[in-house]
Amino acid sequence: MHLKRQAIMMASAMAATFAMVVPAEVHPHVFAEARLEVVLSPDHQSVKALRHLWRFDDLFSSTVMMEFDKNSDLKLDDKELKEVADTVHASLAEFNYFQLVTVDGKDEPMSPPPQLMANFENDQLIILFESEPKAPMKLAGKIDIGVYDPTFYTAIDFTEDANLQVDGMPSKCTSKVVRPNPDEAIAENQKTLTDAFFNDPTGTDMSKIFATKLEMNCQPEG
Repeated sequence: MHLKRQAIMMASAMAATFAMVVPAEVHPHVFAEARLEVVLSPDHQSVKALRHLWRFDDLFSSTVMMEFDKNSDLKLDDKELKEVADTVHASLAEFNYFQLVTVDGKDEPMSPPPQLMANFENDQLIILFESEPKAPMKLAGKIDIGVYDPTFYTAIDFTEDANLQVDGMPSKCTSKVVRPNPDEAIAENQKTLTDAFFNDPTGTDMSKIFATKLEMNCQPEG
């Protein structure tokens, strides 16, 4: 495979494209440490935006550097960083930018981020972006917010609970970080996983049962 094409696919975590040229794998190839900040509205009664930061592993970052460093000066200038960011932005659109957002168990549609930012720090690629709910998302009921790759190609890990946070949460709400046990998740969803495989053996959206999430529970006031 041509290195340029390989790097573009890796840089954008395009597992679907990758699967067209090599057999599908069920373990991740790209690793990133993540931070997620839930931004509330000025009145602290709804979710205004999600701010994401992903710091990629050294091997993946060095591959991106090699393939996008057009002038071979061992650094990425603003134009080269923009090419990385634009590639990731376009490629992750069909995966909802790896965002998991549900309200009382139902998917909450998110607007695509207008742009992504790319940077290099300590030889590691960093991707930053912000997205907003398509419709007002009130702080009511059970809200789950996390990050996962439905193809399992990219592992995005929140190494500490403090890396998922919401500031200014009203007193009617509580929050906790949920880290599903893989064995328990499989056992609890065995029938669904089996049905999903036979209905679509090429790929399902069930990887979200393994995702680390920030869970907020908000009760009516009064």
